[in-house]
Amino acid sequence: MDDIAQVLGMSKKTLYKYYPGKLDLLGASFEVTKTKLTAKVEAVLENRYISFPLKLKSTLTIMASLLGPINPELFEDLREYAPETWENLQQYINESAYSRFKKLLDQGIKEGLVKPSVNLNLVVMMYAAAVQSLIDPRFTSQFPHAIQEGIKIPASDIYDQAITIIYNGILTDEARNEFTNA
Repeated sequence: MDDIAQVLGMSKKTLYKYYPGKLDLLGASFEVTKTKLTAKVEAVLENRYISFPLKLKSTLTIMASLLGPINPELFEDLREYAPETWENLQQYINESAYSRFKKLLDQGIKEGLVKPSVNLNLVVMMYAAAVQSLIDPRFTSQFPHAIQEGIKIPASDIYDQAITIIYNGILTDEARNEFTNA
């Protein structure tokens, strides 16, 4: 709290006036992050001049830019010492995935860019699960050390690659055609 008060140019007493404890400040910080995330994603989704693929890419970039810089250790501390804030963040991811991401996928179906036979609820759940898993140190710690070390890439790249895999799969065009026709 001393460091935060110093950066903000106020006394620690004044800081405690607005935020009685560290958890209150942490909760407020995540509320600001959620508000920014919501506003930026909504602006992209509501822009009728942006194509579906660009909207998709832009929403993923927004997620990565706001969640990526957060130290994964903070998420572990959040889960352990601020379970209410952790639960609130997970609930936000799920609700946001359903309300905003599904809206985007519906647009893709309407424009003929997403296969109508795909179960959108499953895609939304996979997206939310990917986001939650990637920010959850307990999830990543379950894997062998070599895998954990191999994924030490910027969070923005992790989000981008995970979502690219969901949409494009891991197969080349040639292999995808063979798989489809098999």
